[in-house]
Amino acid sequence: MACETTSITEALLGSYEAMGGINHLDGANLPSKCAIASLCTDLLQILFPGFFEAKAIHRGEVEALTKERVADVMARLEVEIRPGLATQKNPPADVPAEAHRLACEFLRGIPRVRQLLKTDVQAAFDGDPAAGSVDEVILAYPGLEAIAIQRLAHVLYTIGVPLIPRMMTEWAHSRTGIDIHPGAQIGEFFFIDHGTGVVIGETARLGHHVKLYQGVGLVARSLAAGQLLKGRRRHPAIEDFVTVYANASIVGDITIGRGSTIGANVFITESVPPDFVVTPGEQKNEVKPKRRPVPAA
Repeated sequence: MACETTSITEALLGSYEAMGGINHLDGANLPSKCAIASLCTDLLQILFPGFFEAKAIHRGEVEALTKERVADVMARLEVEIRPGLATQKNPPADVPAEAHRLACEFLRGIPRVRQLLKTDVQAAFDGDPAAGSVDEVILAYPGLEAIAIQRLAHVLYTIGVPLIPRMMTEWAHSRTGIDIHPGAQIGEFFFIDHGTGVVIGETARLGHHVKLYQGVGLVARSLAAGQLLKGRRRHPAIEDFVTVYANASIVGDITIGRGSTIGANVFITESVPPDFVVTPGEQKNEVKPKRRPVPAA
């Protein structure tokens, strides 16, 4: 039996009329998911020159190639920023000029992102005896890719670019299985080992030398209040030199103290003091001091 496309089309058109809110018709354009994906790929090339190329790059080519890539990313990013600005409740008077300013500010932040990523690469190499080389970390570790995109997206998030930061981290999420909100604040020497299933919420704060394993959730206690929680801190703070093992859930606006270790499969809703170990018990988690606290910085 042949499929009658006319009746299907009519049914869909009726749905478009009846169910507003999931249509975007007769409105301003929106950022393109395909364009953002392409920008993420090109930004990784800028972050790690020579690692994601079809052929080797010689030092003499770097200046011209980098200038070309920056100009290209700048132009394309401006195009994608404009729709988000135009659809805000109070759009700027000159949307193209503001998009250009934001794109410039973002690109100026990339050297700082590279400084942070250098520490992340080192943390992954130092922390994983299975790592054969730094090159392997950059080329093959999904945690590093997710962190790299999040650090870029965080710059855009911080300067107030709408829509695009979340689109970038969701692109990384789809590729790596690691979901880090662009609003999360992450310190130096951050390492996600294995990575699949890691979730880090918008208001999470992570210090330096934090290590997470697969399945870790740094999440809000409850989202029943919905939009009323917007702008309020609702995710954990993880202090320096904390390790969180697989499938642990740390929930709400609590603090995991410096140097503490969180064991696998625990569910934590209360703050943990510095230099403590939390492991699952029969009735409740066991929280006890470490034998060898992390030395002071």
